[in-house]
Amino acid sequence: MKSLLILFSVLVMQIFSAQEEVYANGVFSFEENKTQKIFTDWTRVRQEPNVNSQILDSLQTNQPILIIKKDEKILQLGERSSNWYKVSYQKAAQTLEGYVWGANLSIGYRNKDGYDFLFGISKTIDKKDKEFNQNYKQNIASIKAIQGNALIDEVFFETGSGESLSYGTFTIESNHKLKNVDFTLKAMVSGEACGIASYDQYVLFKNKKLIALPQLMNVGDADVYHHSEEFIFPNDKGGIPNAFIFKMEEMEKDENDKEKTKRLSKTYLWDGNSYKLK
Repeated sequence: MKSLLILFSVLVMQIFSAQEEVYANGVFSFEENKTQKIFTDWTRVRQEPNVNSQILDSLQTNQPILIIKKDEKILQLGERSSNWYKVSYQKAAQTLEGYVWGANLSIGYRNKDGYDFLFGISKTIDKKDKEFNQNYKQNIASIKAIQGNALIDEVFFETGSGESLSYGTFTIESNHKLKNVDFTLKAMVSGEACGIASYDQYVLFKNKKLIALPQLMNVGDADVYHHSEEFIFPNDKGGIPNAFIFKMEEMEKDENDKEKTKRLSKTYLWDGNSYKLK
């Protein structure tokens, strides 16, 4: 399924790359007069909204900035596409202004127990699908854990591109009663149309370490087809202790409009430090 999705994504990207107009990814759409945070370390602040403009400053990860205005100019680098933003920020007891590229900002950020957590897209890499002998671009996202001004851990994972980046969320959940786990982070990116995949990434936080669980993918086309994946944490309801269950369901209608459904379930055991299949 995922290989077919990759091939489909490659074809879609080839179609869109042939078009002249560039569209910004929705996950990098930020409201004016709202505070955001720098995600990419040493993000350049420029005098004007373009890469050839004078560099005024550079900002480190977790620096708060205030969105003043979204500029109409859009820059695409790899599979990340975003508007430029005029921002203001505090530095050395001064209020400064300039333009930053929106893809260098956090898609979401949270604070808990004295730690700052940032979710964003770090880079685009080249990959090859061996089954279909196709090259494609893959976005790599990450979650950063920061204490004070120090990065204490960062975990990387693949994420969507194009229309799969229409919007994103970043939340903190309970520890789901897993041994030695402080709490769980969940990052999600998704599209807004049929046939566009969404991706869920769960990350456990324990003793200043981030541990990524297997990624979940969901996609569907009205009532004709769907592929859904989820985690169930049975100990939340007094079930299997220190475990989480992967559930997959896939439904497809044949030429006679008859549903064919496939289901899969896998149990992962958690020993307080790592997980493995039961």
